Amino acid sequence: QVQLEESGGGSVQQGGSLAVSCRASAYPHTYNCMGWFRQAPGREREWVAAIYTVDDIPYVSDSVKGRFTISQDNAKSTMYLSMNSLTLEDTAMYFCAADWVGYGGSSCLGRMKDAGRIKYWGQGTQVTVSS
Repeated sequence: QVQLEESGGGSVQQGGSLAVSCRASAYPHTYNCMGWFRQAPGREREWVAAIYTVDDIPYVSDSVKGRFTISQDNAKSTMYLSMNSLTLEDTAMYFCAADWVGYGGSSCLGRMKDAGRIKYWGQGTQVTVSS
């Protein structure tokens, strides 16, 4: 069992920066792939970023590439999403996700792009960007 807890959401003005965190509480070898999703009101859930925790390989979606950075601190069992140059379109509830996948970053990316198969989810943290 993996419990995920997001923190760090809030409100920021357009063009500003914000960081969110996801702390995992889990037994060893229960996850090796983590990711971020977001969902705005009336819109589909959208994959944002993923990281294969074994070798620290990050992936970000085209919609946030160059602005968002995913990272992790294995010692703290925590994943981070650093968000810069925020726009109104980034306003959403941001969710943390985790699962155990086969070897390799490509397996992690594939799992995170197939949200229906992801086993563990956090409750979400709200990010609001204002003009």
